[in-house]
Amino acid sequence: MAATAALFATSVHAEASLSVHDLALLNRVSWGESATSADDLQKMGARAWLERQLRPRAEDRLPPEAQAQIDALSISKTPMTDLVVQLNAQSQAANKLTDPDQKKLAQQAYQQGMTDLGKQAAARELLRDLYSPDQLQEQMTWFWLNHFNVHMYKRDVRAMIGDYEDQAIRPRALGKFRDLLEATLKHPAMQRYLDNDQNANGHINENYAREIMELHTLGVGSGYSQKDVQELARILTGVGVDLNPDPPKLKAAYQPLLVRSGLFEFNPNRHDFGDKVFLGHTIKGSGFGEVEQALDILAREPATAHHVSAQMAAYFMGDDPPPAVVERMAKAFQRSDGDIAATLRVLFASREFEASLGKAFKDPMHYAVSAVRLAYDDRVILNTTPMQNWLNRMTEGLYNHETPDGYSMAAASWDGPGQLAVRFEIARQIGSGSAGLFKLDQPQAKDQPAFPQLQNALYYKAGIDQTLAAPTKSALGQAGSPQDWNTLFLSSPEFMRR
Repeated sequence: MAATAALFATSVHAEASLSVHDLALLNRVSWGESATSADDLQKMGARAWLERQLRPRAEDRLPPEAQAQIDALSISKTPMTDLVVQLNAQSQAANKLTDPDQKKLAQQAYQQGMTDLGKQAAARELLRDLYSPDQLQEQMTWFWLNHFNVHMYKRDVRAMIGDYEDQAIRPRALGKFRDLLEATLKHPAMQRYLDNDQNANGHINENYAREIMELHTLGVGSGYSQKDVQELARILTGVGVDLNPDPPKLKAAYQPLLVRSGLFEFNPNRHDFGDKVFLGHTIKGSGFGEVEQALDILAREPATAHHVSAQMAAYFMGDDPPPAVVERMAKAFQRSDGDIAATLRVLFASREFEASLGKAFKDPMHYAVSAVRLAYDDRVILNTTPMQNWLNRMTEGLYNHETPDGYSMAAASWDGPGQLAVRFEIARQIGSGSAGLFKLDQPQAKDQPAFPQLQNALYYKAGIDQTLAAPTKSALGQAGSPQDWNTLFLSSPEFMRR
């Protein structure tokens, strides 16, 4: 094996290789190196490639085999509104049954239907992460899903989670923060998760008001008061969800104030029309316009610029990003009126970012996706269920963080002995064969032959071998089989970082 590898290395080294810097940049801005993305970067040059990632083209497409899988999903064919209404009717019918056994079976069928929709959403996300040419957009979609976290197992959020990602977050992942903030507010998944659909005049619920300030915008310790939380909760009264196709009955003066879009509803009957003072701004009672004013205030607060910039810097640079780069990002955020791509451009151009390349510890999502990307490049997997299971085992299951703060990006959350032991097992599964990735998720399906070739042209041509420390090279040199080599490489300290 060593002689064959040496011969292969000689042949591929005749071609130009990526610099260690460009390879590290690729690993940081994408979900992980693959032969296809390495070729794209090499052809375009690092600067042009990075700019393309910041401003993806509308005509960019997934491989046909991946797109076909996505198109076949019911969440791609049936509008979320219909799915939610259908499942709600199924749940109500099940609860009306009087026979205990029939009722149990009907409730189990309802739960299974909900769970299947959550799995479909995860499958679509993973296929995009693996194969989209717009890798930065897909990373930022995951980042914002975590920032604006909802837990899919609360109420009927499983039926909404795919649409939340696909329609509220993904199209705005590199756009204006203010637009993203409103899109998440108006999505029924967020309203359900943080109980704002139960927030009404005379029955105030402060959950969403508190989290939108503490987590989504200003950040902890930014100077807002409990009174500001209460005033924002009053502003948000009447904002919620309505599965009834018929509009609510309103008096004539309220009828022009009704706002409905899909399942989202602003119901003036439930709104507190008193004047409010929010973050020092007087907001006159007017209806949904109050919400728009509050979002404008929150999106343009310097504290929001700093909090969001610090979150993005930590995501891309690892623990404790330098305050100087966060400040420059925050200024760009304010100058550009919350343009996410413009803010990231400042980060990527900084010396601090350059110095951090290759040092950030991968969270489980980055680890799983990067391993499959490297192992199979653009050969499209047929089943994402093994990946979903790996993420659950590594305790970073998609849409499965219960509290609003989202998953931690700190290395200490993911680099403990137990976590690394699970990663070694996953490395063994990927390195030894197809790991179920090429076996259709259906009864009696046969596993299609697939073996990862990690010691390949990308390993030599793209310069991955240049990034390995002597102990890692020594361990790889002692591998007794290609399977062992793959497992050791995917378990190496270098592969754990990006």
